[in-house]
Amino acid sequence: QVQLVESGGGLVQAGGSLRLSCAASGSAYIINTMAWYRQAPGKQRDLVASISRDESTNYAESVKGRFSISRDNAKNTVYLQMNSLSPEDTAVYYCKLDARRLYSVTTFTSWGQGTQVTVSS
Repeated sequence: QVQLVESGGGLVQAGGSLRLSCAASGSAYIINTMAWYRQAPGKQRDLVASISRDESTNYAESVKGRFSISRDNAKNTVYLQMNSLSPEDTAVYYCKLDARRLYSVTTFTSWGQGTQVTVSS
């Protein structure tokens, strides 16, 4: 079983920056895509950014040019650098991992527990 541990959330003023990290534990799997989602109160969980194994990236329109996703395959860790934050970015941010078990075609998805990001005006 893969566990995801997120860190880096917190309270920041508008215009500030935060860096989120998500580390995957466990073994015997190959990570394909890693992604960050966010969910604001009363809203659905939406994709913020994703990064594939070949490091191609995808961003939500609302964060393009402000957020940057990266990964360290040696550490099984994905990062989200968030700059020029605004109150509209306030949400719980969740890490998601899509992986394949070693020596198998079985794929699975794991989610982190979420980390709160609050941007004050």
